[in-house]
Amino acid sequence: MTITEQPFGRTADGTAILCYTLTNRQGLAAAIMTYGGILVALRTPDRRGQLADVTLGFDTLAPYLRDHAYFGALIGRYGNRIAHGTFPLAGQTYHLARNNGPNHLHGGLGGFDKRIWHADPDPAGDGASLRLTYLSRAGEEGFPGNLQVTVVYTLTDANALRLDYSATTDQATVINLTNHTYFNLGATPDILGHELQLLADRFLPVDATLIPTGALAPVAGTPLDFRRPTAIGARIHAADPQLLRAGGYDHTWALDRPGSEPRPAAQVYDPSSGRVLDVSTTQPGVQFYSGNMLDGTLTGKAGRRYSKHSGLCLEAQHFPDSPNQPQFPSTVLAPGATYRQTTLYQFSVR
Repeated sequence: MTITEQPFGRTADGTAILCYTLTNRQGLAAAIMTYGGILVALRTPDRRGQLADVTLGFDTLAPYLRDHAYFGALIGRYGNRIAHGTFPLAGQTYHLARNNGPNHLHGGLGGFDKRIWHADPDPAGDGASLRLTYLSRAGEEGFPGNLQVTVVYTLTDANALRLDYSATTDQATVINLTNHTYFNLGATPDILGHELQLLADRFLPVDATLIPTGALAPVAGTPLDFRRPTAIGARIHAADPQLLRAGGYDHTWALDRPGSEPRPAAQVYDPSSGRVLDVSTTQPGVQFYSGNMLDGTLTGKAGRRYSKHSGLCLEAQHFPDSPNQPQFPSTVLAPGATYRQTTLYQFSVR
């Protein structure tokens, strides 16, 4: 196991950004930078043993400093959407930025994806690890409480990238942390040929602004049924109201058996390269996003233009809009309690 550190540029105010590369004995390598806690690159072997980066993003810091598509970023305080940018808590109503139509999305205008994290590399233990910490002050982006957040990226010799999240607060708040990496497991222009399996019998239908209606609907008989491995492109253009609202898949699947230990949630297979990605998590849901808003205006790594469906996200998380929907699993964190979640991205080949 090795960890290397190198400069990755400076922000507009001159702050130096560092990038750490974790490499295991098989050559699999994960590069993470201190800006946004962003997973800049993840190199994994195909069935011929050839290593390639399987994530979308940029080669330099400058494009990350502009508005982009949350490539590789840590998301907080609240991943996904909160309806109308408001929520009640402990007798008060909190107002957040409405940065996604009428709704709040991914922590707001200055979410965790735009913050500079403190990094502590650790090459010991079960794998090379990078510990990132950030203190989100009370009132940041409208959220209550001083929130101390830690995210540990660990690359194991079993070719897994593990993310362990934890947080504490001095005042009741809401929290929903996740990672927004876009994957494309092959040298293909889009992910429509990737085969996806989601271990979930139910999903969360959404309204016209992609806020959950509050129901948990069965996937059976719908284009959102991925209980068996299915090509992502097989039904993505179906005349289904849910797909039409999102321009593809942008929904939360309710996982069957969330718990304190990571459980299998999803698998992606790319027939062209043989790469397999297995996702396990402790979270109650996973948001599958098929890159619907990528429109060719962003030029990424090696000059590649990112068009619709160039990559997919599997964001392990709590349900969207949970602070406004008490029937959903709670996202409230109280003083004296510790928020914890773990998600693993395991790579193999066929």
